[in-house]
Amino acid sequence: MEHTLTDLLRQRVFLLVAGYEDCNDAAHLIDDPIPRTLLGRDPVNGAAIASKPTLSRFENAVDRRSLVRLGHALADTVIARHQKRLRRRQVRRITIDLDPTDDRTHGQQQLSLFNAHYGGWCFLPVVGFLQFDDESEQYLFRQRAPGRSCRGERGVLRDPRARDREAREGLSP
Repeated sequence: MEHTLTDLLRQRVFLLVAGYEDCNDAAHLIDDPIPRTLLGRDPVNGAAIASKPTLSRFENAVDRRSLVRLGHALADTVIARHQKRLRRRQVRRITIDLDPTDDRTHGQQQLSLFNAHYGGWCFLPVVGFLQFDDESEQYLFRQRAPGRSCRGERGVLRDPRARDREAREGLSP
C-alpha cells in the first residue's frame, strides 16, 4: 500500500502525542481503528496505517544536507516574519538566547551521554531563541543536535550565500 508523505507525518505525530515514542508501536497498531480515524479513514474498513518499516524509512529519509537547509530556512523565516511585523518601529535590541535542553534517555541509546549537571543520561540539544527589545515572547529560530558544537552559532546570522554553500556541501549548521 502507498502512503502519502502527509499521512506518514500525521501518523507519526499522532502516535507521538498518544505516547508511542518509536516506530515499533506501529506494528501492533496497524489495524487499530483510532489511528485510522485520526488519518481520516474509515475505522473498520479503511486502509491500514503505515507499518513499522514504512515509518522507519520515512523517519530516516532525511539527509544531512536537507537538515542544514531546514535549519537555515527556519532562521530565515523567523527573521523575515519579524522584519515584516516590526517594520513600523525600529528594533533597538535583539537578544539571542542559546539554551541546552536535557532530554532524558533510558537504556543504551545512541548519542546519549551522561551529564553530571542533570544527574543522568540524556541528549542535550541546544535551542536558540530570538527576543526583540523588551517583548516577553521569544521565538525559536535554531536547534542544534545533541553533541554538536555551538561555536558556529554566529553563522546563523551570516551572509545567506555562505549558508547556501554550507547546505550544498552538507556541513553542519
